[in-house]
Amino acid sequence: MTRFVALFLIAATALLMGCNTVAGAGEDISKGGQAIHNSAEQAK
Repeated sequence: MTRFVALFLIAATALLMGCNTVAGAGEDISKGGQAIHNSAEQAK
């Protein structure tokens, strides 16, 4: 039973870390897109 709980906690931690990484990457890509959009608007 102790092994099961330990494996569950490790899996849950890995899953949460993965979600945060993907969310952070999405925010970075979005900010990059906004910067490109703003530059294009200023160049008009």
